[in-house]
Amino acid sequence: MLQPLVAVSTDVRQFENYTWHAAPQQYLEAAISGAGVFPVLVPSFGDRLDLDELLSSVDGVMLTGSKSNVHPSLYGGDASEANGPYDEARDATTLPLIRKAIERGVPLLAICRGIQEMNVALGGSLATEIQDRPGSLDHRAPASDRQDERFAIRQPVSIKPGSCLAGVFGAGDIMVNSVHRQAVERLSPKLQVEAVAEDGTVEAVSVKDARAFAVGVQWHPEYWVNSDSASATIFRAFGDAVRAHAGARLGARTAAE
Repeated sequence: MLQPLVAVSTDVRQFENYTWHAAPQQYLEAAISGAGVFPVLVPSFGDRLDLDELLSSVDGVMLTGSKSNVHPSLYGGDASEANGPYDEARDATTLPLIRKAIERGVPLLAICRGIQEMNVALGGSLATEIQDRPGSLDHRAPASDRQDERFAIRQPVSIKPGSCLAGVFGAGDIMVNSVHRQAVERLSPKLQVEAVAEDGTVEAVSVKDARAFAVGVQWHPEYWVNSDSASATIFRAFGDAVRAHAGARLGARTAAE
């Protein structure tokens, strides 16, 4: 099968007197080499976009990580400068895209900011500066100028028995990286926990009774997709779900003809 199209979220950034809608290359590389799909960047124009038309044309959605955080006004949090930076144009695009993708059964993989967007889009809330909570590990990246050190695989997470990811990895622990200072606080009633860190921080979720693969992870599998087995496994599972959706769409279209 040809590479099916996957919609990829974008950040809005100001650079050299232009406004850019962009995604980091690591996610795009992982989509191509790890999932075997064709990533298509979705500009963050909110309700100016016909997301139903988009989801009729793609077979998956991938939400990238970002330096920005979901705006706290969307879940009743403190919209202070300390909890930023923010990207409200991205919020206005990804949150409705998440809801529509789930409703239509389009496979969804949400990474880092993406898992937080999933939780907020479906009625949950976020905790900020989690490293300051009593008993919490420091989930932020190690201080370094080298990206390989910042994204080093260093933290175990426990996969819940019987979960969606247990079907992907098997139950038990896998090793992941950790580059975040926010996390799920109040879990959306539409989500279930897939994996937790040693301190109980939610590290992965899935949509209850989802029609297709719909998973969010707090770590960064895109960074080591070509060298780490667990990172490769989740992208392969996402790619398989995308191809299954593409095949089902093709079959339905052929039957209608």
